[in-house]
Amino acid sequence: MLWGRRALLPSGYGARLEGRLVYLRPPARVDYAPWRALREASREFLVRWEPTWTAEAHSRGTFLRRVKYAGEEWRTDQSYSFLIFRREDDALLGGITLGQIRRGVAQTGSLGYWIGAPHARHGYMSDALGCVVSYGFGELGLHRIEAACLPHNEASRGLLLKLGFREEGRAREYLRIDGRWQDHLLFGLLAGDNWRRRV
Repeated sequence: MLWGRRALLPSGYGARLEGRLVYLRPPARVDYAPWRALREASREFLVRWEPTWTAEAHSRGTFLRRVKYAGEEWRTDQSYSFLIFRREDDALLGGITLGQIRRGVAQTGSLGYWIGAPHARHGYMSDALGCVVSYGFGELGLHRIEAACLPHNEASRGLLLKLGFREEGRAREYLRIDGRWQDHLLFGLLAGDNWRRRV
């Protein structure tokens, strides 16, 4: 099966991407309960890699606004948000956003991703990222995809290198993560790189 195969959703926007272990689609209102449950159950696993969680971070209202904005940003070619589901039982596993789309002379986007604690290190994120990278270079026509991770996040660094991303440098105090400004390692992948063979 080819990664990144596109099928329009009934909602009128978005795509369903098919991997070997997972499939991805944009978030929908019906995803709130499993999304909240997975995020809350994975709190200790996730907070060290993410911006500080507010009291409203996992409220229904916040989630529904995310769904609304995801649709608007998709339609205006600003950002492409996906939830990740396991093919065998439709369990929600995590999420990926290919955002900060820059057209013109750049043709670039940036990846952000998370996975629930019970599903880490089972190959799901590698499969999912392969789908989104293929979609970015194929359907979206991007030339470059970027990603960043904390220097001590060995799992994320290893995943990006496995996919064929190249480590390109270190940005000082790049993002405010877990309540403080922290350095990040910067990675890049080009459409012309031979990345498919590495997955």
